[in-house]
Amino acid sequence: MAINNKLPLLLLLSVVILFLSRTVLSDTDEEDVLFTGINSYRTSQNLTTLNKNKNAECLADELADQFKNKPCTNETGSATVPGTEPQFSDYPNILAKCHLNVSDTRDGSIMPACVPRLESSLVLTNFTKSQYSMSLNDSKFTGMGIGKEDDWIVVVLTTNTPEGNYSPATKQDSNGFTFSVGLFNYLLAFMLSFCFFLC
Repeated sequence: MAINNKLPLLLLLSVVILFLSRTVLSDTDEEDVLFTGINSYRTSQNLTTLNKNKNAECLADELADQFKNKPCTNETGSATVPGTEPQFSDYPNILAKCHLNVSDTRDGSIMPACVPRLESSLVLTNFTKSQYSMSLNDSKFTGMGIGKEDDWIVVVLTTNTPEGNYSPATKQDSNGFTFSVGLFNYLLAFMLSFCFFLC
């Protein structure tokens, strides 16, 4: 009997949570599709799948933001001739935003691609049928982060070595900055996980 009284409230709460989670999930749809596609590709090559690396994802997001105003041409993204990739003068600042330093990212690989409207099959092809396939076929890579902005999507591959694991800078490296996750973040993650489970 008590459940019948709370049923409309639970239904309303579920609809609100689902609406909010759909908005959040749609923002990373291309990234999730690419993550799954790359891991399927690696499985077909008899390689281990790549784990998500939050620090590499942060760097990929920051780099995608740097690319957003660049047009797609034959000289950008996966079509770029190796050695002629764009250089960012503020790369140390970009790393600092993700609490990384150069020594933790040396063995990684940064792979930007430009695909109009980020059409998912073309995005995957830009990584598996280009110069990037050499990195995707390399067993030294164990993790991946993906970021996107406009027509640009950036994949950052990580290793499990100290020079490529993209571990956060130590307290000394980050000038004393520490990051803590509060109770609110845990509750938000729990609610979103619950909503994702319902979907």
